[in-house]
Parts: sequence; structure tokens; C-alpha cells
Amino acid sequence: MLKIYNSIAREKQDFIPITPGKVKIYVCGMTVYDYCHLGHARVLVVFDTVARWFKANDFEVHYVRNVTDIDDKIIKRAQENNEPIEALTQRFIQAMNEDSAALGVALPDHEPRATGYVEHMIAMIGKLVGKNLAYQAKNGDVYYSVHDFPSYGKLSGKSLSDLRAGERVEIDSNKKDPLDFVLWKSAKPGEPFWESPWGRGRPGWHIECSAMSEQLLGVHFDIHGGGQDLQFPHHENEIAQSEGAHDHAFVNYWMHNGFVRVDNEKMSKSLGNFFTVREILKLYQPEVVRFFILRAHYRSPLNYSDQHLKDTKLALDRLYIALKEVEPDSAAAAIDWQNSQARKFKDAMNDDFNTPDAIAVLFELASDINKTGSKENAGLLKTLGGLLGLLQQNPQAYLQNTPAAGASDTLTADNIEQLIQQRISARKEGRYSDADAIRKNLQQQGIILEDSSQGTAWRRA
Repeated sequence: MLKIYNSIAREKQDFIPITPGKVKIYVCGMTVYDYCHLGHARVLVVFDTVARWFKANDFEVHYVRNVTDIDDKIIKRAQENNEPIEALTQRFIQAMNEDSAALGVALPDHEPRATGYVEHMIAMIGKLVGKNLAYQAKNGDVYYSVHDFPSYGKLSGKSLSDLRAGERVEIDSNKKDPLDFVLWKSAKPGEPFWESPWGRGRPGWHIECSAMSEQLLGVHFDIHGGGQDLQFPHHENEIAQSEGAHDHAFVNYWMHNGFVRVDNEKMSKSLGNFFTVREILKLYQPEVVRFFILRAHYRSPLNYSDQHLKDTKLALDRLYIALKEVEPDSAAAAIDWQNSQARKFKDAMNDDFNTPDAIAVLFELASDINKTGSKENAGLLKTLGGLLGLLQQNPQAYLQNTPAAGASDTLTADNIEQLIQQRISARKEGRYSDADAIRKNLQQQGIILEDSSQGTAWRRA
């Protein structure tokens, strides 16, 4: 049975869908005022993989990933650029979709834009005001009254007193409590606005997801996902809004992917280690980036560095080399889940989407293919890889068109052949660590070794 780490329960739990055979998933998407960065890429790839795995297990998947197209940052950027908000957001939505497609991310079933659901947000705010869970302040803004929702903090695991003592909250004399958050912002001069019972204004950020998920998935659904940075306050506030409005459970399973770090430091513009997807794709093939993201468990930190990407590229090469040597009988062969390696792959994915262990199975298959030339295993390698959005390119084209970063032409052909002979001798004598060291040394200089039943060939990456 599939187990998912449920952030609100703080443990792995068996996944039991609300409706047998169906799963409803909502993921917080992008605020579209700039290009997607690596943190966004991780969210896109992780939950694309989650959706793929449900489909592979014959679930009917209903996947929603929203777009925030009205926000303080969007308004500010449009004003700085002296361009209409709609032009700005459409441009970056298009860029986001291009980046997603490059990374092999399928479009969700619905990609709602916040501006298309304002009337539903107004209706939900009205419910909260009517239940005394929200109030209009003297500045015209409408706030959620956190004190009046007793279970606030259950997702973050903090009490109201802990939150007041330990969290940075905006100091605003209009609020009854520093933790109260805005549902409706009164219009400022020159800003876009909608008419509402509380005057002209626009929705706050948190109410968007509560209203859009309700409209597209219902008031109670299976999985809500997003980055770890959204757990508090965004997702905590969503729970308060949705459960406060409807008086019953909002989401059964909360999933959060880990942070992205760069050379073991948190990615941040202020530190100068901030990378957009487009910048990374100038250096590395998109499938390498996807593979890099999936080699780490989704809940673990993802540490970006040039060396890690180079290592990932070489690892992906090894899988494609195995497929290059042995053409599968059928790329779309049905998976025999009783096969021991297929079973290991499935067990890994059913253990909270453990992609690192699933990928280890792919390398086991590649190793076996190199030794035996098994077409059956080549077909299984390609098919299992496809469940992760990997290994669907023509191997020959991939290997010819994706040079390794830092490849070197300093080694002559004679040098390389000598090193290969040294490696063969080391393996015959059982000095496997020496043999591995020679392969690694060649890899670092951009030389790829291809072992097969016919011997060892080499190429410059």
C-alpha cells in the first residue's frame, strides 16, 4: 500500500482516498512576476512525479496547480516596467509553461488563475465574516481573526502563544491580534480593484487557494502540496479559512518538499546564489536537471552545485549507454510487477515516493544489461524510467548531443587506451577500488567508458 508522509500528522500514513480509485491533488503554484527558479522547478517536478505514480497505479487523477496573477509583487513589477499587469503575468505564465515542458512536466488538469476566482473569494470571505471569524478594520481591510479559530497552528505544530513569541509577524495597529492575516485589501490609488461588500479592493494571497481548491476539487479533498516554505503561514491559513468556512476537514494529506540549497547555503538573491531554471538549462540538458531533482528524496534538502550536476549528468549517461547497447523489444511493454526489480521499484515509490531508491533499481537494471545484453531488462529500464519522466529520448541522440560540462580534450587516445587496459587488469586482479578510481578519473576529464559484452569502448562526452 502507498504510504505518504503527512505533514499534519508528522508520520507516514497509508494512503486511503476519499473516493476509491480517485485522487484529488492541489498544489500551490507560481506567483508570476519573474522567471521560475530552481525551487519552483523542484515543486513542478516533484508533484508531476507524484501524479505520474498515481496514474501508473490506475488512479483517476484530478490535479490542480494554481497561478497567482494578482499580488503586491506583481503590481510593483508592472509599475516598474511601465506595462499592464495582464501583459506581465501572461509573459511569465508563458515562460513558466516553457520551463515546465522542458523539464518534462505535464500540464495539470486545471491551472486556475487567481483573477478568475475573485467572486468566489469574496463569497468565502463573506462566510467568514458572517461566522465572526473575520472582521473589517478601520483601514478598510478585512482580516481573519486567528484567536477565534481554536485549532490554528495544528499544521505547524505550534500554539498561538508559541507563534506570537517566536514568529515574525507584521506590526499593524489595525489588527486585533498580530497573527491575524488579511483576506481583503482595500484599494490604493492606481491599483487594480474589484467591487465587494467591504468596498473596492483585491483579495489577500491566502484566500486564493482556499477558494480555488473549493471550486475545482470540493470542500474536502485528498492531497495538498507545496514547498516547505509554505507550511507556515500560507497552508496554516488555508486550513483556518476553509475549515472555518465549512466546519469540517479540509485536506487529508499535506505534502511538503524540502528547501533548495546552493553549495550548502540557502538559495537567496541577497547571497548572490539565486538561479533561474533558464540559467541552469543553458548549462545542462533539461533531463539532467529533472534527474538531479529526483535523485534526492522530495522531503530532503536539495543541494545544488556544479559538481552535483556534473555527477548527475554522468550518472544519466550510464543509463542511456545501457539502452544504447541493447535496443528494447518494446518501449511500451507492460510491467510485470512480480519481477523482483520491478517489485523493488514499486516498493520504493510506495514508500512516500522514494525516488532515490527507485533510481537505484534503474542502475541495477543497467548493470545487468551491460553484463547480459538482456532486451527484457532494457525494456523494463526504459518503462520504469518513463514512470519518473526519464529515459524516453533516443539514446544515440542523447549521448551525441549532450556534452558533459567541463569535458577535456587533453587526454590523447593512446593515454585513454592505456588507462582502460590498467582498469581491465585491476578488475581481473580483484582490485575493484582501483578500477573504479580509473573510471572516475576519466569521467572527471570528460571521458565516458561504455562496458558491454564485447569489451570496453570510450567516447568524449
